[in-house]
Amino acid sequence: MDLDTSHNADRRLAAVHRFGTAFIGLVLVGFGVTSLFVRLPLFDTRGEAVAGLSTNGALGFVSVAVGSLLVAAAVVGGTYSSTVSTLVGAGFVVSGLVNLYLMSTDYNILAFSMPNVIFSFVVGILMLTVGMYGRFTGGLPEDNPYRRHRERRRSLRRGTAPAGAAR
Repeated sequence: MDLDTSHNADRRLAAVHRFGTAFIGLVLVGFGVTSLFVRLPLFDTRGEAVAGLSTNGALGFVSVAVGSLLVAAAVVGGTYSSTVSTLVGAGFVVSGLVNLYLMSTDYNILAFSMPNVIFSFVVGILMLTVGMYGRFTGGLPEDNPYRRHRERRRSLRRGTAPAGAAR
């Protein structure tokens, strides 16, 4: 997967990428700010419950940072928003797996509990879905910008550029 921002997604795809990314980013920022207002210790391994999830100061800061990244990607929009959503979604799934392993150890520096792991998996799958929407499938319509880009790259590799394509 390339981070190619030279072509723009059409308006329908851009709306899905932008609104989905912005919504999840704002939820994360809200959770992070709420947990920071509680003034929890930075690396407490037990954490306190905020909005049904266990949190500490470090998780609050991470939530605000990742949420801000997602909101910024939504503002930029297009392919950038899609790529950031896909990468962050994969990061959430990996984070859920790692923290599931670390949950009952002294290395649980983000104070994860089982609801946090489930939340991480759900948000990761939502982000992957938002990021990959309209991008990865075999049945893309003719006017899909990702299909046009893929066909253009394929024809340039073969040496037969379609009409109107610059080399």
